[in-house]
Amino acid sequence: MLNSSHRPGFLLLEDGTLFRGRLVHETDPVVAEVVFTTNMTGYQEVFTDPSYRGQIVVMTSPMIGNYGINSEDPESGRPQVAGVVMRELSQQFSNWRATGDLASWLSKDKVPVLDEVDTRRLTRHLRSAGVMRGVVSAGKNPSDEVTGVLAACPSMEGLDLASRVSVREPYQWGDPAAQHHIVAYDYGIKRNILRLFAEASCRITVVPAQTSAEAALELRPDGVFLSNGPGDPAAVAYAPDIIRALAESNIPMLGICLGHQLIGLSYGASTEKMAYGHRGGNHPVREMETGRVLITSQNHGFAVSGNERSIPGAPALQVTHINLNDGTIEGMRHRELPIFAVQYHPEAAPGPHDARPLFQEFMRAVTGQGLMASQTLDTQ
Repeated sequence: MLNSSHRPGFLLLEDGTLFRGRLVHETDPVVAEVVFTTNMTGYQEVFTDPSYRGQIVVMTSPMIGNYGINSEDPESGRPQVAGVVMRELSQQFSNWRATGDLASWLSKDKVPVLDEVDTRRLTRHLRSAGVMRGVVSAGKNPSDEVTGVLAACPSMEGLDLASRVSVREPYQWGDPAAQHHIVAYDYGIKRNILRLFAEASCRITVVPAQTSAEAALELRPDGVFLSNGPGDPAAVAYAPDIIRALAESNIPMLGICLGHQLIGLSYGASTEKMAYGHRGGNHPVREMETGRVLITSQNHGFAVSGNERSIPGAPALQVTHINLNDGTIEGMRHRELPIFAVQYHPEAAPGPHDARPLFQEFMRAVTGQGLMASQTLDTQ
């Protein structure tokens, strides 16, 4: 359980803003991009999501850790975040599924936790100034050494983190005798995606991010999935050629999050760094065809450039979903090929299940029962 002794610590942002708190564990200075998420529950899924690799995550919910941790909820094999900042780390936990406390679990992987921070003020600052690099360290004030470490931290722009989190060797998931076969490119894939494909009578072969199109097609998939992942999509320079080569086979393809951005880049679109991104489980998205609004789970700091009318440089792609808060592109499809992509996370974990039917839409394309819903949009 948590040691309640007071160990002063701080978060220093690159613009010089200082936030003091309590450092839960001894740690060396940790530097990374500082982002915030509005998820009120699901902290274990957040901390194990590979899309958070290389980031210090600020939790806007005021108390974290009250239901402990368990062996079922992680979205990968270990915590992926560089650090965690929160208002209050619960001293006790209570849940029938719990196998331990959050502080000890994070400590095993040397993930620093800074609590007793005014996270409301910190979040408002990041919304106004934009996400930026920061350092979590012990003490009350930053030393010259700490500020030097922060100054040396690379920007998220230009970083190919997908290669770092991707699996090194292919592996199988699901029933080997399942009716359908999906090849999933791992740019930082979450386990709940694999669970949902398995529930849809699929066996999944998860392959490394740089797997050639020829090698993927040799596996004779019924569909190809491009996963979520961290970092700058434009830095994943090897992906567009692979994606276009796969598309030439006319195989159904679904991309989410980073996979969505890579499909955009593959057909001439560009991506841009957002001021503070979309992270949390309450983001409204409008489906262009029906006008229906979905409340979605999201975790990304880059977006495909464009608006609801067009995607500059990518005439082959058509917008299917739009974000109601800022108008950014949340979904698109190819006008001729069975390729569909969304920026949000239909598998949630954590988050609402409004977008879960997307997997059924993709499976209809995989089984040849018809095009995905957004394929019926006008191509004007």
